[in-house]
Amino acid sequence: MTAKFFEKLSSNYLELLEDKEDFNVIIKIGEAPNAKVFQAHSAILKHRSLYFNNELKIADKDNNSIKTINLKNISIQQFEIIIKYIYGGIALLENLDASFNFEFACRM
Repeated sequence: MTAKFFEKLSSNYLELLEDKEDFNVIIKIGEAPNAKVFQAHSAILKHRSLYFNNELKIADKDNNSIKTINLKNISIQQFEIIIKYIYGGIALLENLDASFNFEFACRM
């Protein structure tokens, strides 16, 4: 019973990450032409990640009270794994090649 509860909770948080409403953080990954913007939630980021907790303390708000964090030295693929782990508690690395896993592990 407990496992099912946490599985559903993780699923709900991942759905929240995909929802384009009610976000208050924009995270810009990479540099053009290899760039992507993620919309996130400060409450989740600051409680699940010391790094983002610190970044959110120094990030400025725009006119809509949205904070922006720029991360240029990480790939989109690496960040997608990180953000899904922060929201859902799961990091799937099996289908990635060994060099990617090694580089990813070195960043952590």
